[in-house]
Amino acid sequence: MGAASVFAANAAQAAGQLDNPYAGATVYVNPEWAANATADGGAAIANQPTFVWMDHMGAIAGDGGRMGLAAHLDDAIAKGDNLVQLVIYDLPNRDCAALASNGEIPSGGLSTYETKFIDPIVTILKTPKYANLRVVNVIEPDSLPNLVTNADQQATSTDACRKAKSTGEYLQGVGYALAQLGALPNVYNYVDAGHHGWLGWDTNFQPFGQIAHQAATANGATVNDVAGFITNTANYSPLVEPNFKVTDSVNGTTVRQSKWVDWNYYVDEQSFAPALRDMLVSTAGFNPGIGMLVDTSRDGWGGAARPTAPGPMTSVDAYVNGGRVDRRPHAGDWCNQNGAGIGERPRPVGSGGIDAYVWVKPPGESDGDSHDQMCDPSYGGNAQNGNNPTNALSGAPRAGQWFSAEFRMLLQNAYPPIGGGPTPSGPTSSPTSSPTSSPTSSPTSSPTSSPTSSPTPSSGGGQRSCAATYAVQSDWGAGFVAGVTVRNTGTAATNGWKVTWTFGANQQITSSWSATVNQSGTAVTATNAGWNGSLGAGATTQFGFQATGAGGTAPTVTCVAS
Repeated sequence: MGAASVFAANAAQAAGQLDNPYAGATVYVNPEWAANATADGGAAIANQPTFVWMDHMGAIAGDGGRMGLAAHLDDAIAKGDNLVQLVIYDLPNRDCAALASNGEIPSGGLSTYETKFIDPIVTILKTPKYANLRVVNVIEPDSLPNLVTNADQQATSTDACRKAKSTGEYLQGVGYALAQLGALPNVYNYVDAGHHGWLGWDTNFQPFGQIAHQAATANGATVNDVAGFITNTANYSPLVEPNFKVTDSVNGTTVRQSKWVDWNYYVDEQSFAPALRDMLVSTAGFNPGIGMLVDTSRDGWGGAARPTAPGPMTSVDAYVNGGRVDRRPHAGDWCNQNGAGIGERPRPVGSGGIDAYVWVKPPGESDGDSHDQMCDPSYGGNAQNGNNPTNALSGAPRAGQWFSAEFRMLLQNAYPPIGGGPTPSGPTSSPTSSPTSSPTSSPTSSPTSSPTSSPTPSSGGGQRSCAATYAVQSDWGAGFVAGVTVRNTGTAATNGWKVTWTFGANQQITSSWSATVNQSGTAVTATNAGWNGSLGAGATTQFGFQATGAGGTAPTVTCVAS
């Protein structure tokens, strides 16, 4: 260890930093996610810790009826937990290669990101009462990997990613987040590093190290602000492919030459993550003490179709395709993947350079709806996924909203198995198309809740009632997107629900998803889809729509349960 590394290690120890923050930790369970999981048949996993996403400015204080950052930290203290997990995710021109996860800050908004997003988070985290909490941050998923693969002049690149690279806002933004958050002695920053199916080739592997170092030394940051890196965030790459290795060969043809592996040096995250760590330390200039996290929230690929042995030795493709547990058409498919399952439960690892397995993307939260082509089951694919089918589930709500059908599927297909999970259920066709472009203005949510109906008795002796919360998610003057959350406020499960409201001006709904929405003049009625009418006590579901006109003030909504 060189003099600089020794100094960094000593500084970390003096500040009370741990080599692995997960060692001996009691990790906070998000009660909002746990309630959704329990209501949808997932009581067996509702005690698992998931990350809390700070993915827009409104999430810091809490909006749309959700808890804010301080509320989560206070809840952790009240429960006696000592580690809270956060995703920091709101860069200008965020996730430039996708539509489902585009952010609220347009290109040129670096100052807004720094002063309106990062600074308020830091102000809360440095409150003295939180000093004994360990705070693990995942920093800006997809941002730096996008600069490696989607910001050049190749067919897989996008203009938005090229702009993100030319402006330097990703590097400056990540640097600022690392510097400000890393200044707090109880905070541990893990930088997102894609996954093996993204960066596992020579052309991507080393360049990522160079870009990561640029970000970690930009805008006041140093490599000492980086506790480690994370792979597989919100992705489906298996932790382990048990039935073949990259060094295997069939009739003289190596596994690397198979169509599925496509000359990649890695076939799973268990081999990729430690190798990436070694490269980041040995050639990219990061400290020897950095650790890796692996997101295992949706990479289980279990169920009855899970292969238990290699494929036939007739050809290398038959050998790989017959034995691989990852059942996607292509490793570039990333949105609400059909057939996926929950993976390893969150736990410390502490070996092989891996600090912990974690659930960054909470199981059951949608990756995006069909307004992003890669979330549309009918889309035939593009260069980014080898022109393969998307393998996306139909009927998905917008990114981050609860997707009941997906959660039930993830439960059933979990590996290691959970046991006792419900049979998957869900829609058989795609919802009505949602917007094909992403507005760039900041969200103007102003939710209201109005459970005005009288409870309906149920045959089981409980009462059925519901409440609805309406929030404008994006408003660009000539049109807007809004979402409505429906919650069962009764003591018995609902058979269905109906939400009504009256617009105050000339708004006209043009498309909707996850509900049947009808408009007559200014009056709107929305009724449940076939798959989300049954809600257990306390359970929620969401639907959304796009409309012309300005979003304006949120109307009063009423909800009637049946």
